[in-house]
Amino acid sequence: MVIYFLVVVVYFLSRILSLKDKQREVLIASAYMVGAEVFFRMTKAFFLYETGKYMVIAFLLIGMFYQGFKRKSFVYIIYILLLLPGVYVSFLDSEFDARFRQNILFNLSGPLCLAVAALYCYGRSIKLRELYTILNFLVYPLISMTIYVYFYNIDVREVVTGTASTSATSGGFGPNQVATVLGLGAFILYSRFLIPYKNKLVHLCMMFLLMAFVHRAIITFSRGGVLTAAIMVIAFTAIIFMFSKTILKLKLGYRIITVAGILLAIWSFSVLQTGGLIANRYANKDALGREKEDVTTGRAELLSADFQAFAENPVFGIGVGRVRYFYEEEVGVYVASHNEITRLFSEHGLFGIISLLLLLFVPLLSKFQGRRNIYFYPFIIFWLLTIAHSSMRIAAPAFIYGLSLLNINYNEKKPTLHRQQTIEKG
Repeated sequence: MVIYFLVVVVYFLSRILSLKDKQREVLIASAYMVGAEVFFRMTKAFFLYETGKYMVIAFLLIGMFYQGFKRKSFVYIIYILLLLPGVYVSFLDSEFDARFRQNILFNLSGPLCLAVAALYCYGRSIKLRELYTILNFLVYPLISMTIYVYFYNIDVREVVTGTASTSATSGGFGPNQVATVLGLGAFILYSRFLIPYKNKLVHLCMMFLLMAFVHRAIITFSRGGVLTAAIMVIAFTAIIFMFSKTILKLKLGYRIITVAGILLAIWSFSVLQTGGLIANRYANKDALGREKEDVTTGRAELLSADFQAFAENPVFGIGVGRVRYFYEEEVGVYVASHNEITRLFSEHGLFGIISLLLLLFVPLLSKFQGRRNIYFYPFIIFWLLTIAHSSMRIAAPAFIYGLSLLNINYNEKKPTLHRQQTIEKG
């Protein structure tokens, strides 16, 4: 798998450097790395745990080297600058050693990836068919990962013993990350179900893969990625339905009913396959069917601790990467934050709140100023909900946030044929 990773890097770097359309190639390379990141982690292909984010950053920086970035996107430089006081606060409470540097890089690699993706994408235009190509390249490595996960655990009943999320059904890796990327892949393929591939064979294959993505996402027992994808699907369906003509609405209605039937079949199969445990999971019950007191599986305590840390240090926060030590003192558990939003509050204080407001309102203002992107709201939903349940452990929310800033050109002009007219005399 290490060789596979190196081949991928060399292949996409050669494409970026040799082909003329730098924007397209940079976004394709980044999308593929985003889709492959969890698979590479799962199979130990990375030299460093955060290599996926670093490669996305590298591809986008190469793009900016050739093409620069728009002046109006400087707000995302401000976003990164707002996070620096938290680094200084953390430095005051720690020794400047290798562990400190690793801690800072681990916690800021996600925000840095987001800032670079936003800098590159803000103000750029892209054709709809090019966006579809980019999204396809994000899906391709997810196909490989799904096949790997199926072969890793063929008989689900043998490994599912409770209602907690389990790595046994997610390729031996973190179920939260696996469910997140599979949910994203499922949404992308669902959008292409409503807007079909031109090649019917390709379309049928992709719809079969859509069912596989949904099935494997569900039986990770990790609810965050699945529910996020469901909300994205609802938002995209509403947008498409709202702006479609009457005849197209009827066609969409049939397709939506078809999808609903397929999802019901997948859910029923998953319930049978897990002996009803997956139904208990989503009903917030344990393996014996008893209702759990805490629907958040302990995250409410961490949320409360985040706000307590903010109350004690409202201006500068407690410092980057320090919240896990605060959890250990207040809650008795030493874990990384699951919620990037509240982590901005606790670790960065007022500066974190301002940075979050920038991330929320800049794309909205851009949208209201006429930027067109049919995926805008689903992509923003994915970014916001993902960082709320999975922080920024993977590059996907950062890159997808960047894609939401693109302006899509729907009016692709066909080349006109100029005919020479002859005038007959006589």
